Amino acid sequence: MGKLEKQIERVLKLDKNLRFEELARILVKLGYEQSQPKGGSSHYTFRKVRKMPITISKSNPVIIAYVKMVKDVLIEEGY
Repeated sequence: MGKLEKQIERVLKLDKNLRFEELARILVKLGYEQSQPKGGSSHYTFRKVRKMPITISKSNPVIIAYVKMVKDVLIEEGY
């Protein structure tokens, strides 16, 4: 099992120790484009055509609400 698969498994189990970089990597692999924050914000937005944008705060560990949003995306994608 590769690193990405292990990270996806952790998201599906709602691991409370996930880092922003791990969630960002998963979303980018799923085809989302990452937008940098403007004006000193710590929130990054991920966009994909015909999907609702996802905004995640760059905090470590990531707040569980953001992990749940990524889990919902993974389930929608068939994981």
